[in-house]
Amino acid sequence: MQRAAALVRRGCCPRTLGPWGRSQSSAATEASAVIKVRPERSRRERILTLESMNPQVKAVEYAVRGPIVLKAGEIELELQRGIKKPFTEVIRANIGDAQAMGQQPITLLRQVMALCTYPNLLDSPSFPEDAKKRARRILQACGGNSLGSYSASQGVNCIREDVAAYITRRDGFVPADPDNIYLTTGASDSISTILKIMVSGGGKSRTGVMIPIPQYPVYSAVISELDANQVNYYLDEDNCWALNVNKLRRALQQAREHCNPKVLCIINPGNPTDVIHFAWEEKLFLLADEVYQDNVYSPDCKFHSFKKVLYEMGPEYSSNVELTSFHSTSKGYMGECGYRGGYMEVINLHPEIKGQLVKLLSVRLCLPVSGQAAMDITVNPPVPGEESFEQFSREKESVLGNLAKKAKLTEHMFNQVPGIHCNPLMGAMYAFPRIFIPAKAMEAAQAHKMAPDMFYCMKLLEEMGICAVPGSGFGQREGTYHFRMTILPLVEKLKTVLQKVKDFHIKFLEKYA
Repeated sequence: MQRAAALVRRGCCPRTLGPWGRSQSSAATEASAVIKVRPERSRRERILTLESMNPQVKAVEYAVRGPIVLKAGEIELELQRGIKKPFTEVIRANIGDAQAMGQQPITLLRQVMALCTYPNLLDSPSFPEDAKKRARRILQACGGNSLGSYSASQGVNCIREDVAAYITRRDGFVPADPDNIYLTTGASDSISTILKIMVSGGGKSRTGVMIPIPQYPVYSAVISELDANQVNYYLDEDNCWALNVNKLRRALQQAREHCNPKVLCIINPGNPTDVIHFAWEEKLFLLADEVYQDNVYSPDCKFHSFKKVLYEMGPEYSSNVELTSFHSTSKGYMGECGYRGGYMEVINLHPEIKGQLVKLLSVRLCLPVSGQAAMDITVNPPVPGEESFEQFSREKESVLGNLAKKAKLTEHMFNQVPGIHCNPLMGAMYAFPRIFIPAKAMEAAQAHKMAPDMFYCMKLLEEMGICAVPGSGFGQREGTYHFRMTILPLVEKLKTVLQKVKDFHIKFLEKYA
């Protein structure tokens, strides 16, 4: 109305008849008069506020990108503006982002991705034939032979076939069905999707989800978002974070007093046979997080998938225990976090529930097809005789070999520091050392309204420029304190990080002694 009145006053509005027979200029004049008479109103209250928003979203916490990381971003901006600090850069050791830490991409994967993205390169002699073969197969399965088309909601068919073939090879030819494979946006999407379809009930019948402590924060975040009940079971730190079935049973029995535990999440498997028997006995749905299946560094350990062990236990188990397992392009030796490729395999899921799962996935249309293509190369590596095999093998062995060395280095250097104890890093790509925090430091933390390990990590960031995550973000036994940091930095930088942590910790103990 005000805009119309302004146009009339400037002589910009022609005297044409409006839809109700009055001239538009006359209507605008009347409207202007009404506006002048109407008293000014204060700005209306916002519809969406912290008080009116979804309380489940507000309850979500994700420590890996929490307050410490926000503070790290502020410090980086200050460094860019020339503000002096005791360090020249922030080292983000808070997250397992391999390539951000300097890990080089696997050549074959990037070649296939380049060919899929720009198919004109298929005529280039610069690319090996096995990369072209993979790219053509993926493109032929895409609408219009283009990576830019939508895919089926469950994922590109030929990629699901490749995932099934990979699982079959991995598990000693235990069969995998492509219809049980669902391609996802990383493993986090798998976890969120399967939990979304499982959570139900109210009060004591509300779904409980059992998760290990320490955990990966995506589990607690999704549980909060879905308003499910989080049921903690503690891993045995004194036994290299082993899973103890007796403690698992105790946690389950206690939880049944206030909720209905239906889901058991496994990240650190211990003995899969015991866990599967426990799930069968207690009628629990198993979620097996297997994104680190390639990251096993201890010579005494070997990865065994839950599905393989389930089938080895015989039909009483393999025909009845409901299991969903996850994998991702982000971890392992690929380190392709940004492509957000992943899959889940479901075992013994009711046919009608599979229909509901596809329906849920179809709401988002499909996941990024580029991420699906990256997942295909992860599960479909070159074999002996193919042109890329030797280079691929060298690159894979280099990445995993370096990670094993860095795991040993990290354990060794941490355990030389008074007041820090680090268990052997037998897999994955993180350390979770236990730290001693003096009473005076706890008092200082309380004065700053912080958890003691949050206070410790904030000081580590402010004084040394190292961004680590407090153990309270992952869960820990009461009275113990930890922090988590990745071992992904290149070896020389990792040595610098570990030396800085050592220097900081010694000064911290002296200051608050």
